This record gives sequence, C-alpha cells and structure tokens, in this order.
Amino acid sequence: MNLQQVARRAKVSTATVSRVINNASVVRNATRTRVLRAIEELKYHPNLQARSLAGGKSNTIGVIVSNLENPFFFDIYKTIEAQAHEHGYEVLMANTDYRPEQLIASLRLMIGRRVDGLAPIVSEMEPALIAEVAGLRIPVVFYDVGTPSETVSSIRVNYVGAVTRVLDHLYGLGHRRIGFVGHHSMLAPLNERMNTVLEAVSRRPGLEVRTAADEDTLEGGRRAAHALFASGFDLTALVCVNDLTAVGALRAVRELGRRVPEDISVTGFDNVKLAEFCYPSLTTVDIPRERIGQIMCAQILTPRGTPPPVGKEVLIEPTLIVRASTGPARVGV
Repeated sequence: MNLQQVARRAKVSTATVSRVINNASVVRNATRTRVLRAIEELKYHPNLQARSLAGGKSNTIGVIVSNLENPFFFDIYKTIEAQAHEHGYEVLMANTDYRPEQLIASLRLMIGRRVDGLAPIVSEMEPALIAEVAGLRIPVVFYDVGTPSETVSSIRVNYVGAVTRVLDHLYGLGHRRIGFVGHHSMLAPLNERMNTVLEAVSRRPGLEVRTAADEDTLEGGRRAAHALFASGFDLTALVCVNDLTAVGALRAVRELGRRVPEDISVTGFDNVKLAEFCYPSLTTVDIPRERIGQIMCAQILTPRGTPPPVGKEVLIEPTLIVRASTGPARVGV
C-alpha cells in the first residue's frame, strides 16, 4: 500500500494524509479520523527511511544510556519519550552496559538512521567522541560529561557538593569509619564521587575510608559490600554510588546478621522509587530525573531551521533526603 491509495480511500489529498501521519494540528478532527481509518483498513505503514532521505528529517531522536537495569536511566528515558511523543517524535533507544565500543556502535547506528537529535546519558563518553558528536549538525545534549565545554550543550550535576553533604550528615552522626561502594571507578563521572569521599579524610579529623567496586547492579552492590566487610575494616557506614548498589548493600548487611541503621548506616544516590520503598527506606541524594529529561527535550526539540544549542550548560544542585537507613554510629567505634 502507498500514500496515494490511502488518500483515495479517505477522499483527501496526499498532502493531507502526510499531515495526519506527521501529527500536524492543522487537520480537522473529522478528516483526521477518516484518514486514520483508511490507514488502518489498508494496513499502511509509512516508509520512515524514505521520508528522512527525501525531507532530511526523521522525526526521531536518539537516547543512549549506560545501564537500562538502573532505574535512574529509565526514569530520564521515560520523560524524554513522553515529551517526544507530544511533539510528534519517536525515540530510538540504545543501552551500552558501560562499554565504550557499544557506545560507538550505537552512535553510528543512530547517525545512520538520521536522528534529529541525540541525548547521550552515559558515563563512558570520551573527550574525542564528545567532540565528534558535537560536530554533527543536529541538537545534542550530553548528561554529566565532566569538564564544562564551550562546544557542547550539557547537563551537569554537582556531585562533589552532593557527596560532601552525605559525608557531613554521617560525620555529624559520629561515623568515622566509612566504606564506599562504587562501580566502574575508572569512568570520570563515577570516579569524581569516589575521590570526593577519599579527599574528605584530610578535612575531617579521625575519618577513615575504604573503597570497593563491582557491577552497577543489585548483586554488584551486595558483592562490594561483602568485600568491604571481609577486609577486616570495622566500618559503621556505607556510602553507595547509587541507590541500586545501595539496596544490594542492604542485603549484604542483613546476611551478616547486622542491623540498619543500629549497626551500619547505608546511603544511596539518585532517589529512585526503590529507595523510598525498600526496607529500611534509604537515605539518599535526590537527582531530579524528570527535570533532566525535560531540559534535554527543550534543547533537542528545537523548531526546524533553528541552530542547535552550543555551549549551554545547566548545573543541577541535588538535595539530601534523610530516611531511616542512617542513624548514630554505634558506641565504641
């Protein structure tokens, strides 16, 4: 089936059918209903690739995330998808699992599909790749690329300030022996959080810190926490790189017969829904994922012919959320 057959069935012009397919608001509701009925009856599927080659626009944006298993990434994706659909765009999704080679392959695929905008929400983005992607003639908004740049648009979170607030909270509760649970610690955005914890030792008398890293999964958090306990370090608190690993760490604490927060305090990062509903509820840092998705869409879904935003950086200031998983350090430590 083709566009002309749909137009004949609906008794409209091919231009009207095209407007309906592209969700243009200028079509009357009665006409739109007639065209949609004809499309359904004829089982017509528009050739999106041909449309993008002819018009230079695919009405698709690409979203690339590091780990779709982590609710943090999925929450941002859901916001982008909802806003994209409101503007008549589809979303092409890719998951890298923190692998740089998969990131490159996903970027190549999306560029080949002629996406109209890109939202890389990844931790493994290298400077050379950032420069290459920024050279595309489409809107691109990076999440957390580290060093601010005049050549790319990005959303950056003040992780140093957020981790400092977590440490101040625990230090004020008397915790002096803290374990840090991380993952992929060689990636710059994640390494920043670990380094902030390590550097805190010099500024807080009596504070000691040990670190362990594993996968960005529930099981990874559990294994890293077990590794810290097995090291012989008599810690009283665990600072976890995100909520997913923190929930895994909570299980490790229970498996060792210890209580949270009476024996061990545990903190997370991101404030995903899981942090509120796990037991005990998790002290964490709120990263406003819906706002991040909205900012990305506002910069990507620019009117046709508008130059892509360049060098615009939005700084996000997170908020500490204190819940039941933290309490005073146990006496005698």
